[in-house]
Amino acid sequence: MSEIKVPAMGESITEGTVSRWMVKEGDTVNQGDVLLELETDKVNIEISAEESGVLEKIIRQEGETVEIGETIGTLSAGSGGGSGAPASEPAATEEKKAATPAPEAPTPPAPVAAAPESSDSAKTASPSARKLARERGIELDQVQSKDPIGRVYQDDVKSHSNQAPAPAAPPVSKAPAAPSAPAAGNSTYTKPVERQRMSRRRATIAKRLVEAQQTAAMLTTFNEVDMTAIMDVRKRRKDKFKEKHEINLGFMSFFTKAVVGALKKFPTINAEIDGEDVVLKKYYDIGIAVSAKEGLVVPVVRDADRLGFAEIEKSIADLASKARSNTLALSDLQGGTFTITNGGTFGSLLSTPILNTPQVGILGMHKIQLRPVAIDAERMENRPMMYIALSYDHRIIDGSEAVRFLVTVKELLEDPESLLIEG
Repeated sequence: MSEIKVPAMGESITEGTVSRWMVKEGDTVNQGDVLLELETDKVNIEISAEESGVLEKIIRQEGETVEIGETIGTLSAGSGGGSGAPASEPAATEEKKAATPAPEAPTPPAPVAAAPESSDSAKTASPSARKLARERGIELDQVQSKDPIGRVYQDDVKSHSNQAPAPAAPPVSKAPAAPSAPAAGNSTYTKPVERQRMSRRRATIAKRLVEAQQTAAMLTTFNEVDMTAIMDVRKRRKDKFKEKHEINLGFMSFFTKAVVGALKKFPTINAEIDGEDVVLKKYYDIGIAVSAKEGLVVPVVRDADRLGFAEIEKSIADLASKARSNTLALSDLQGGTFTITNGGTFGSLLSTPILNTPQVGILGMHKIQLRPVAIDAERMENRPMMYIALSYDHRIIDGSEAVRFLVTVKELLEDPESLLIEG
C-alpha cells in the first residue's frame, strides 16, 4: 500500500485546499491518472497516481486544507487498467454459477450490447476542461484532443460541444408561486439569500489586498495621456505588424515599453523593502493583471526591457490565455518587479489600483474616451484621452518622484517613436 501525499508546489506555497477528487474509494486507477485537483493560492494543481492500483481510502475530503507532505489518501498496489469501477466478483464465484444448471424459464429478452471500451478511458484533462465537460454533460472519452500526448483542454471541449447536437431540454415544471410580501410590520418573513464559500484564491486575494493597505504607506497620483499618436501608429502599422508577427498590435506593448523606460529613470519604483533595506532590482519583470474566473492573477512578462513589441504582445496573449484556462504555472506568477492593470477593458474611467506587494508601484490604465482638449489659446479639439494612475509606497518613494515617473510615462506614450530609443 502506498500513500498519496501533497507534493511540493513552490517555495511560496505551504498548503492548499482539496478542490475535487476525480476518483472514488474502490476505483481502479492507472499510473499517471489524475486522482484529485488541489487549489492553491495561485494556481490549481493536479495530483496523479504514481503507480497503478486501487484507491483504498480518501483521508482528506473536498474543501479541507492540507499541507505539503501530508498524506491525503492511500493506494493499494496492483495492476490498474480497469474502467475505474470496483473490482468484480472472484473467479471462483463465477465458476460456481457456471456449474449450476439454470432453471427453465421463459426466453429472456436479448441482452443489451455493452459499449466497446474506449482507448481514451484514462484520458487526462485540465481542471477547466473537466469542469466545462461536467457543465455541458460531455464525456471526456468522446472529446478529440489536439494535444500530442492526448491531454484534453478547454478548447477541445468547446470544439466538441459546438459539433455535437444540443441535448433535448428537460420538461419544465411549473415553479411554485413566490411567497407574497408580508404585511407591513410583519417581521417573520425571511428574505431569500444565498451563501457561497470563498474559493481559496479569492480568500488569499482578499487577505493580500488588506495587508497591502495596512502595511504600505500607499498614495496614488494621476495624469492623463493623449492617445492620438499611438492610435495613429496602430492604424498605419497594424496590418503589416500582424502579417509579419501573427499577433495584433495592442496598447499593452506601448505601455510596457513606456513603463520600462520610466523605471530606468526612477529605479526606486522598481524596488522592494526588505526590513530596513531597499532592494533595487536591475531587471524588469512586468506583471500584467488578468481577470480570470477564480479572481485576479498577475502573470509576469520576463525581461521586458529585452523584448520587442511583438514579443511583448505574444507573451501577454499567451499568459492571458493560460490564466483564463486555469493552466498557469507557478513560475508564470512569481517574481514581478512592477505591475500594470487595465481597468479600461471593463469601462473604468478612473480608479486607484492597490499595490501588488512586495512591489512598491503599480500603474492603472483606464478607458480611452474622446474629450475636448485645448490645443492652444484659440483651438479646441476632441482627442482620445486616457487617465492613468500610479499607486506607490510612500515609505521609499517621494511624491515628486512618483509624479515625475508618471509624467515620463505620459511623455513616452505621446511620442511613441521615442519608445524605440528610451525603452
